[in-house]
Amino acid sequence: MDVTFKDKVVLVAGGTGGLGRAVSLAFVAEGAKTIVTYRKDEEFAALQKSAGSRSTLLEGHAVDVTDEAAIQSLVDAIVSRHGRLDILVNAVGGYAGGIKLWELERKTLDQMLALNLRSGYALARAAVAPMLKQRSGAIVNISAKAAIDHGAGASAYAASKAAAVALMDSLAEDLKGTGVRVNSILPSIIDTETNRKAMPDADFAAWPKPEDIARVVLFLASDHASVVHGAAVPVYGAGK
Repeated sequence: MDVTFKDKVVLVAGGTGGLGRAVSLAFVAEGAKTIVTYRKDEEFAALQKSAGSRSTLLEGHAVDVTDEAAIQSLVDAIVSRHGRLDILVNAVGGYAGGIKLWELERKTLDQMLALNLRSGYALARAAVAPMLKQRSGAIVNISAKAAIDHGAGASAYAASKAAAVALMDSLAEDLKGTGVRVNSILPSIIDTETNRKAMPDADFAAWPKPEDIARVVLFLASDHASVVHGAAVPVYGAGK
């Protein structure tokens, strides 16, 4: 199946992270103008280096994706500069685990809600307007297996990820018949350097690779997935 994004304009929030990096590079490889948000200049520089001769397709912005005003300004700037916004991928997220609910501090709960829920709200809210005007667009929000599999010690994380899926599900209903599609992805533990360091004794082979998940993202964002709307797609790897 040939998937190409030539002349498409894509915003990948968290586009330099463990998963976001793979998603950004996958879109660039398929010819998309790929705008990424990042936190550290060196992360974006590393992404540009990895993109090689296609780095001209990359555009980076250091933006707090939980800041509604900042995200609205970013989307406005993208549409002003490129004339459209075809695809939004939210790969922003955070994890807090190993904490029983009665030991959970409010600041940790607030952090999980900000990173895993409010980011998707702010991004989708800003992106939907130009997509509705175009009568086309695709939004892919990265949630987690924890959204439906609520393990011990992860109440804040699981709640924020479950809420993110509900947010996208409701948005999908709002957008029926508009030409704008919305879907979520539910990865299990992703095979990233950070996760390997955190769980050195785990079976890494069982974890889905960022590049594998990126291919799922590209499919959902493509015209090949024109009939997929309001889905929450599990991506658990070989072990689950």
